[in-house]
Amino acid sequence: MNNLVYSTDPNWQDPADKANQTDSLFPDDGVLRLRRETKGRKGAGVVCIYGATNEQVGDLAKQLKKLLGTGGAIKKGVIEIQGDRLPQIEAFLLKSGFKVKKVGG
Repeated sequence: MNNLVYSTDPNWQDPADKANQTDSLFPDDGVLRLRRETKGRKGAGVVCIYGATNEQVGDLAKQLKKLLGTGGAIKKGVIEIQGDRLPQIEAFLLKSGFKVKKVGG
């Protein structure tokens, strides 16, 4: 545990912040990965889409929310679409020309 409270070094960064800034769970290989998650959401399911570039994230989230008529969010470059809509999301992404993989259980 680091007990440092204040530093005058302008280039200093907290090691805990660096640990939290890890890239994605998945490799950056151009494949969008779909994963259904409920952890930390009080049992409510969301479909998370990993692997979209920063330029694609906003437009893709907007199109999916409009198509499915559901809510969603973008958190740390990951698109979260509310509800268990994995088959519809997969079909839309494949139709749009993306490579898609379903991951997780």
